[in-house]
Amino acid sequence: MPGQQIIPTRMELSRLKKKLATAMKGHKLLKDKRDELMREFLDLVRVNMELRKTVEAGIRSANTNFVIAKAGMSEETLRTALMAPKQEVYLQQEAKNVMSVNIPVLDFKTRTADENDIYSYGFAFTSADLDGAVKSLSDIFPQMLKLAECEKSCQLMAAEIEKTRRRVNALEHVIIPETQSAIKYISMKLDENERSTQIRLMKVKDMVLEDAHKYSEKA
Repeated sequence: MPGQQIIPTRMELSRLKKKLATAMKGHKLLKDKRDELMREFLDLVRVNMELRKTVEAGIRSANTNFVIAKAGMSEETLRTALMAPKQEVYLQQEAKNVMSVNIPVLDFKTRTADENDIYSYGFAFTSADLDGAVKSLSDIFPQMLKLAECEKSCQLMAAEIEKTRRRVNALEHVIIPETQSAIKYISMKLDENERSTQIRLMKVKDMVLEDAHKYSEKA
């Protein structure tokens, strides 16, 4: 018998059976959602790992070029060359729904389409290593943006997986067992009441027959 107060009536039994059916259906749907989320999450994790390797390699290459450029140029010349960027980047964010999770979709556009606008300086007083560093950072930027999108998506999916897991566990270990226990308790009580009623009816019948027999003997 569950700890909560239960009224053992047929109406309550019918209500609990409907609740159990809904809980079982919801449990299956949530498990399917959790499994699909896990599949999507693992795919994203694999993509994230590959993107991180690519981005880290690109940043290492750019840092190497910057170090070499700094060694061949004065610090003042380097700062002056990078002080006023010529190109501008505008980020755009949209959302994509994946299993009820709104994951971000990031994109960007530049102020101009000219690829040479990434260089904010003239080439006369700067080294080719600085050009290579700037170009490598520009080339790796789309992957950096994709990595940010992927990592945020992983975070959101992980949170949704945890929330779904808790709901599945609540249904599986609390709501469904308690409802089944309540149904069993009410069924037992109703059967017990039905047997008691039958026994009383049999006793009443015996008493009526006995009284009728005594009446016929007197007559």
